[in-house]
Amino acid sequence: MSAVVCVDFGSTWTKAALVELDSGRLLATASHPTTLPGPDGDGDVLDGYDACVAALAQQDPRALDADVLACSSAGGGLRIAVVGNEELVTAEAGRRVALSSGGKVVLVLHGGLDDTGLAELRAAEPDVVLLVGGTDGGNAEVLEGDARFLAGLPWPGPVVVAGNVESQPVVADLLAGSGTPHVLADNVVPRIGVLAPDSARRAIREIFLSHVIGGKHLSKRTDARGRTFTSMVRGATPDVVLTGVELLARGLDDQHPGAGDVVVVDVGGATTDVHSVVELDPEDSGLAREVVALTPVTRTVEGDLGMRWSAVSTVEAAGRHDLHAAAVRRRARPDLLPEGSPDPAAEQDADLDIAAAAVRIALERHAGRSRVVVSPEGRVVERSGKDLREVDLLVGSGGVLRHGGPDAVRRVLAPATGDAFEGGWQLPRDPRVVVDHDYVLAAAGLLAQEHPVAAHRLLGGLTTMGDR
Repeated sequence: MSAVVCVDFGSTWTKAALVELDSGRLLATASHPTTLPGPDGDGDVLDGYDACVAALAQQDPRALDADVLACSSAGGGLRIAVVGNEELVTAEAGRRVALSSGGKVVLVLHGGLDDTGLAELRAAEPDVVLLVGGTDGGNAEVLEGDARFLAGLPWPGPVVVAGNVESQPVVADLLAGSGTPHVLADNVVPRIGVLAPDSARRAIREIFLSHVIGGKHLSKRTDARGRTFTSMVRGATPDVVLTGVELLARGLDDQHPGAGDVVVVDVGGATTDVHSVVELDPEDSGLAREVVALTPVTRTVEGDLGMRWSAVSTVEAAGRHDLHAAAVRRRARPDLLPEGSPDPAAEQDADLDIAAAAVRIALERHAGRSRVVVSPEGRVVERSGKDLREVDLLVGSGGVLRHGGPDAVRRVLAPATGDAFEGGWQLPRDPRVVVDHDYVLAAAGLLAQEHPVAAHRLLGGLTTMGDR
């Protein structure tokens, strides 16, 4: 039976899985520290990949001849700057779309580019500029002015244009005339109250593959079968993971059903990411205070919540002053392992407490809250954010969960679930809880387009194994 190697070139670790295509069975897994080129140019991201393939082959020799599908967040991942018309609608819509596309939003500007904005843009060093603004047929002045400003520099690019579609001919002529690489997409806000992310997500993915991944100069060679790093990569890792979450939630068809509403929380050293796929209740739309419409598929990235580099800001946000010293140690030593410390039990407890704080706050920010307000119609419930209370499945990811046992899962994830929360937070009430021990969401996202049944079967292992 044929098999494929799915690889995630991460910022810290390169992770690989060998998947049997006929059965969707996970045959082998391996990981290796990501090998980035050094200041002198030595080293290659494929060095760590080669080590992973060798480790897979020791478990199953088919790994040596298998096709490869990869995603990457190495070398800083996908850095996106959003340039919008105004702050509350188009710029905010662009920010949400950028996050759902797998990008790290490094800057959001609005109100028209000028020399001050240019200085901020250059300092942020984005891989992609997402240019948005105006509803279709609405305001065109700022969008076209921003395009004219970028073309006059000229901006080295690339640019994704996802604003007023009636301005596209003008914007395209300006960017093409200056030699700025660009892709046109549908408007992310075609009309007030509507957020349409799909076309822009595809355009950002196209730009990532055609301009960004090779531009990071992470590899100068080929693997043993003559494949280059850029030929392996299918997308940015967070974008690929979100594809896997969509498949997990929705399935393929009646024969390959989904798990229902799903939330995935991934606790890392620097950030805590939340992915959700939730069927929205149309009756709730009138209760929301959101200026930009919610979408069923959402990703948020909390850059101040994490286990190591962001540990101090995590415990500060949680009000856990008792964890301050432990957080400082982790920020100073990101490679700290509890088992190698003088007091392993205490350090393990601190890890779990910091992780639990990061999970709870990240989910609160993702979900928003509900509250009772008095209106002319009487007392009504008003909501902000995305209601996660009826979520069917909560998936935990990150080393603290993958390497911990059931007690770690309970201590980290349970505090973010339940039937009532102070402050009205709309967190999952009674979800089934599992852990992505083998990191199959990324592999399933890679397989989804070319091998959807194998991807679905691979995810079936996740939903049946529980938290082990």
